Amino acid sequence: MPGVAAQQNYQSRSMQHIASFKRSLPPRTHRCGAQSLPSISLRDQRGPLWATLQDTFLDHGERRKAGAVPQSVSIRSHQRRRLLRFGRGQFIDGAFTNTAGTRTYKLYIPSTYAGQALPLVVMLHGCTQSPTDFAAGTRMNGLAERDEFFVVYPEQSQSANGSKCWNWFEPVNQQRDAGEPSLIAGITHKIMSVHHVNADRIYVVGMSAGGAMAAIMAAAYPDLYAAVGVHSGLAYGAAHDLPSGFKAMKKGPTRHKRPLTRAIPLITFHGDRDTTVARVNADHLRDQWLRGIEGGVGPANGVTIDRGHVVGGHAYTRFTHHGTDGRVILEEWIIHHAGHAWAGGSSNGSFTDPKGPDASAEMWRFFSERSRSN
Repeated sequence: MPGVAAQQNYQSRSMQHIASFKRSLPPRTHRCGAQSLPSISLRDQRGPLWATLQDTFLDHGERRKAGAVPQSVSIRSHQRRRLLRFGRGQFIDGAFTNTAGTRTYKLYIPSTYAGQALPLVVMLHGCTQSPTDFAAGTRMNGLAERDEFFVVYPEQSQSANGSKCWNWFEPVNQQRDAGEPSLIAGITHKIMSVHHVNADRIYVVGMSAGGAMAAIMAAAYPDLYAAVGVHSGLAYGAAHDLPSGFKAMKKGPTRHKRPLTRAIPLITFHGDRDTTVARVNADHLRDQWLRGIEGGVGPANGVTIDRGHVVGGHAYTRFTHHGTDGRVILEEWIIHHAGHAWAGGSSNGSFTDPKGPDASAEMWRFFSERSRSN
């Protein structure tokens, strides 16, 4: 009968989809540095996406055990990828408004959050990127799921910058409680008001234009952030308008950099073949930070130099600066033969270099050893 034939054809096509989907799944344990990220189990998921996956990809027996209603539900490939990239927690949308405007954001909440105080990492994307893209490329949500911390991704508005770059080169965006810094700080405070954030363990990170803005946030709000990570960025106050911004990107700041009233711990990454933001900017950022440490006298114990090589990837040199108490106050990673890309990132995101070293893991390691209270 035509009905039976149609049902058999549907079942055959469904089984082909199931087999194709299962073949596309990555290994159940994802590597990030030397430690494993949590495996992602379809059975651990809940909510609309979980129901969609159940109805579309699980066979009839598994659907019956899960209590799902067997029916045909289509699913987009980006929904599958989102599940596999972002872990078992929630990745929710939000927005913040003040007199400087409105900015949206995405917040990752680990699945183990039950009201306890957790650290918060603020992630500032680069030009043309989005929170989802930046999260996929850095895999910071996987670390947050494993080690229990919040991650918020403020998003630059296209109306504020056509390429979605943070406007780090404008003086209004280089000061406390004004412009884009006030919006990013406002998002930080909003997360603190809605969720139980450990106020002593809030960190800010950025890539490229986001890296330049992260340096600004650290300089303008040293009482809010405990440490800062800058990847392929520039020094605080490196430019005063768009033309000087382009010059700084290519050759470093053309004027004397702003002094810091207080320098919080800093970790930086920069490729020595970066043709978008020249490596010399990492030197300027380091020097600016060292002058702001310990009343401008700089670290008393000099610098330790370590060299390494990622298996099958890039060689790197790490410069570690210690304070008078022996604690590390600044780490500078120079990645050899690397360009303008997030080191150790996933190819699921833009501007990433999977050949490492793993910037996300190293930044979190650096942050996890620091708080505002010590």
